Amino acid sequence: SDAYKMDAEPMSDDDDTPKLSEHTMAALMEFYAEQSATDKVQQNSAVSENWQLSQFWYNDFTAETLAKEALHVAGENGRIACISCPTLYLKLKELRPPTCDLVLLEYDKRFECHDFVFYDYNKPLQLPDNLLGKSCDLVIIDPPFLSEECLTKASITAKHLTKDKIILCTGAVMKDLAQHLLDVIPTSFVPEHTNNLANQFCCFINYKSDHLQ
Repeated sequence: SDAYKMDAEPMSDDDDTPKLSEHTMAALMEFYAEQSATDKVQQNSAVSENWQLSQFWYNDFTAETLAKEALHVAGENGRIACISCPTLYLKLKELRPPTCDLVLLEYDKRFECHDFVFYDYNKPLQLPDNLLGKSCDLVIIDPPFLSEECLTKASITAKHLTKDKIILCTGAVMKDLAQHLLDVIPTSFVPEHTNNLANQFCCFINYKSDHLQ
């Protein structure tokens, strides 16, 4: 595009090689960084599940349903944080308007890209300086393990980041703890995965939704 046209500086008598201005060089570097991030996201869409990390990917219908709900709730200028749900992040990346900001908090570095923040639920508040408290319009959590410890620690992160709204996808057996920690209620929407899980899954929210009843 026009933003990346090369405006070469005049050549000196002893140098026949045209030089790029600092502005053009900075623009080119930004362009290449964006391209690299896009390529990584496309590669990540084919990442296989690692069951040792308790990874179970959403099917496309579930990812799209949750992504559309998230974009509706956060708004076109909102910020959405995905905690341990990389396939939802990829769908959001595909559907979001350019003004909507995304952040992926994830342990698996195969998903590393521009929006990636390395996240270990055992250290729920070990976050980068640019990820401030109450900075996200919506936080979506899918804790990797069905355990009280995992949900409790992931909830600390979610409550720290969100302005108020939270979507939680986890096993139905975590209902009472989820309500206690996050003041969420179950919806009728049942998240589904590409590989069927033995555990019954639920979607919980802490706000009134027009789409997830």
